[in-house]
Amino acid sequence: MEAKQFNMPEKDAPWLRCYGDVPFHLDYPELSISDAVFATAEREKDFAALSFMGKLFSYSTLVDRINAAAAGFIAMGVKRGDIVTICMPNVPQAVYLLYALNRIGAVASMIHPLSAVREIVYYLKEVNSRILVTLDQFYGKAAEVEKEYELDHVIITSAADELGFVKSTAFKIMNAKKNGVNKHDPKLVLWNSFIKAGRKIDITDKIVHMGARDVAVILFSGGTTGVTKAIQLSSLNFNSLGLQTAAMCHGDIRHTRMLAAMPIFHGFGLGVCIHTMLEIGGTSILVPQFNPKSYAELIKTEKPNFIAGVPTLFEAITRNPYLDGEKLDYLRGVFSGGDSLSIELKKKFDAFLEAHGAVVHVREGYGTTECVTASCLTPYNQEREGSIGLPYPDTYYTICAVGTNNTVPYGELGEICLRGPSVMIGYLNHDEENANTLRTHEDGNVWLHTGDLGYMDEDGFIYFKQRIKRMIVTSGYNVYPSQLENIIDAHESVQMSCVIGVKDPYKMQKVKAYIVLKAGCTPSPALKQDILEYCKKHIAKYAMPYDIEFREELPKTLVGKIAYTVLEKEANAEDAAA
Repeated sequence: MEAKQFNMPEKDAPWLRCYGDVPFHLDYPELSISDAVFATAEREKDFAALSFMGKLFSYSTLVDRINAAAAGFIAMGVKRGDIVTICMPNVPQAVYLLYALNRIGAVASMIHPLSAVREIVYYLKEVNSRILVTLDQFYGKAAEVEKEYELDHVIITSAADELGFVKSTAFKIMNAKKNGVNKHDPKLVLWNSFIKAGRKIDITDKIVHMGARDVAVILFSGGTTGVTKAIQLSSLNFNSLGLQTAAMCHGDIRHTRMLAAMPIFHGFGLGVCIHTMLEIGGTSILVPQFNPKSYAELIKTEKPNFIAGVPTLFEAITRNPYLDGEKLDYLRGVFSGGDSLSIELKKKFDAFLEAHGAVVHVREGYGTTECVTASCLTPYNQEREGSIGLPYPDTYYTICAVGTNNTVPYGELGEICLRGPSVMIGYLNHDEENANTLRTHEDGNVWLHTGDLGYMDEDGFIYFKQRIKRMIVTSGYNVYPSQLENIIDAHESVQMSCVIGVKDPYKMQKVKAYIVLKAGCTPSPALKQDILEYCKKHIAKYAMPYDIEFREELPKTLVGKIAYTVLEKEANAEDAAA
């Protein structure tokens, strides 16, 4: 697909002056996501597409596994347009199933396996899905779902199914108590049976070459700004993202290796860590579950060229000694996204990288699930403190006055809006939300209104400030929590913080801060007073926290962001009770 449809006058793309030698216009294939991966596999054949728990899967093997899963779905009666729910962490089967469904014209709906039963039922109803695929360790939850929602099939696999005999046996022994699958469940289909049924099917004449703009994947919004919605994403969305990400990496990244710790049900994990690698001929190293120690061990053994994660992942790495002595000179890129990276944490992690011999700094990105994931990234050739970087190739940003389609001047705060080939088809069954989010401006183009506040400087660098709905209004003043968190995080005793608004009959809202202290620091009235005195020096009087509460840890969302809404509910409930 030619990129000219995304062209705009250069005066509307000031970032081009700072783009270096990265091309801003790319050509995108008119292929489905599965056809794009199969085209790569034809070239790569014996190169490793996936790595999982020390086992490598070549591109040829990946093709065979995808075709086997596609045949299994055909044998089950899945047809073009059907939506199948994949409720799995980063294991090889999740990758096979995603592309297998696309190969036969069906759609994969990706959800978090740690979701509550009611949440899973909601996700299934929202897309009218009748088939659920999950791991054996989550079967108990699937059985509860069956009681509330009519499913046709529950396909159960195990992480051990792709490990080979020795590792598989060891894995099953270690996890035996977790996997109480009821084999008398009439809806149950075990993985081996699923694959075996497909062996009777010749898929040659059943392959569906989906259009680049057809729905390929459904991901769900994080739900932090309203009702969780099903986001319809096309093959063009994913394929363009892959080529854009590769271009922004700067240099040929074919045959490089990326650690895929971000989950497959998240746009960052699926779009950047998995599909980008498979589209350009790299290796995606699947990480089914994150903990700092095992993650560090994977870095040591796999020596990836790229790592990507949310800020809490990088914060965990700096807090622990597991990479002590490891030289990280093999890293070619470290990317942060999914949440705002504080200035202080960036400085800490950059210092950590330098101390471990890396020649790169963390590059912060920005995006939303409505455009798969990243659409903006710190460029390879310069950094600007507090900036999330420059737009991706063929992606245009503008800042609009909140509630309007009117562009504001450089440096002025407003709503971040963007357009480009990765912008979603739309929300499923939410016409009003689509009308609010995908708006036609005076230039005749459809722009995605992100619901995020930020500004653009004269060189086109973008600065994210806050989600529009995450704003504290106190005594008529607007207070942006992330700005206060940046200040508090810079205190010598603070590891991380979260600032929220608590209802107040006089001020409307008052400011409260939750703080996790650095290792070796002990909560005390004296330390609390010291932090408050520090805040008084750096925070306007109207924005000062009325209280600080120390916590051993802060609640997280399913994708690893700090769940500030949980703290808001707790604080407001406590205040009401008092």
